[in-house]
Amino acid sequence: QVQLVESGGGLVQAGGSLRLSCAASGRMLSSDDIGWYRQAPGKQRDLVATISNGGVTNYATSVKGRFTISTDNAKNTVYLQMNNLKPEDTAVYYCRAYDILRRGYWGQGTQVTVSS
Repeated sequence: QVQLVESGGGLVQAGGSLRLSCAASGRMLSSDDIGWYRQAPGKQRDLVATISNGGVTNYATSVKGRFTISTDNAKNTVYLQMNNLKPEDTAVYYCRAYDILRRGYWGQGTQVTVSS
């Protein structure tokens, strides 16, 4: 089993910044890629950013240049630094990781609301 606990969401004005954290634990936690996804009301859950074990990052086009994903391997924590936030970034943000059998796990989500 893998447990993921997100934190850091909140309400921010457009142009502001937030940093999300996701603490991963579990003896079956894989060192493979881990990522952030988001889901706005009435929409599907979409990829925001991923980072591989080797540090290779991948971003959605809409967040490139504004968001940065990083990890602290010693703490099994992944971060999402979000700058220049826009109202369209409003969503519930979820962390996703895998176990050694390549089964995916989701965190409980953290709400990000950007006011105009």
